[in-house]
Amino acid sequence: MLHNSGSHGSGQNRSSVNGARKPAFDENVQSNGLESEGFWTRLSIEGLRETLRLHWLSNMLKLTYGHKCVVGNFRENNEDACVVDEAGRFFIVADGMGGQAAGEKASELATDIVPRKLAQLIDFSSDIGETLKKKIDEAVGEANSEILALSEVDPSYHNMGTTIVFIVVSGGNFYVGGIGDSRVYRLRDGELTQMTTDHSLTRALVEAGTISEEEAATHRYRNVLYRYLGSKEGGTGTESKEHVPQSGDRYLICSDGVTDGIGDPEIQSVLAANDEPQQCAEAMVTAALDGGSKDNVTSVIVYVE
Repeated sequence: MLHNSGSHGSGQNRSSVNGARKPAFDENVQSNGLESEGFWTRLSIEGLRETLRLHWLSNMLKLTYGHKCVVGNFRENNEDACVVDEAGRFFIVADGMGGQAAGEKASELATDIVPRKLAQLIDFSSDIGETLKKKIDEAVGEANSEILALSEVDPSYHNMGTTIVFIVVSGGNFYVGGIGDSRVYRLRDGELTQMTTDHSLTRALVEAGTISEEEAATHRYRNVLYRYLGSKEGGTGTESKEHVPQSGDRYLICSDGVTDGIGDPEIQSVLAANDEPQQCAEAMVTAALDGGSKDNVTSVIVYVE
């Protein structure tokens, strides 16, 4: 459906210009400058945006999802937090750090501020590409600033921080990114892919060729982060990447409590074995705890139908 802003009654001849309906103009109208290139460029862009919006609405992705967030077997408090948007616009996991109540506060701030800002900034029917990525970074950057500010004025929150990882759904595509070592995985056609990059010291060492993947799994610095919310580096962007979802895709968004207990083969097995996302989220947490995870454990599952 194309937006028609040029109707002035019956009997007018119309021709198509770049997808917008263009009415015939007499010399008086032309002399008023309405025939200018700028006018028709604006009209064409508006028509295109409306077409994209209606196309997205008519072909909206069918997503189903579930989540589970637990303290675990070894912690007294839960520094993890997650958000599952009821409208399916975004899915977020945050894993706080800083000890005592500081980690809880950091993840709480992240999962309060980021969803609110995303909802304010984004037109989820049409925002795509670099425009969308900048808005995500703005939302996450505001959370980073708030966490930094509170840690500076309140001694009880000194050095607090949190990871954040997400899927944002806009314009029919997935935007996946994060800061820290929480992760997004995708199972597609039997193949498991880690969609995010850890901002940990061990990952940097692996990429530099200093240690192997096997050494990284048990390295003493595997949980040391060089980027997280609550640090100066936390405001430098989320490295969001655009992905086109396919029917049958299954996504896991998780804190490192999951990967502390199970590896990629077990993650793939749990995703493949459970056809209902809430059941899968619960099974993922159970597998991580049974595997010996000593952290809080959070699993958010998204299925593309």
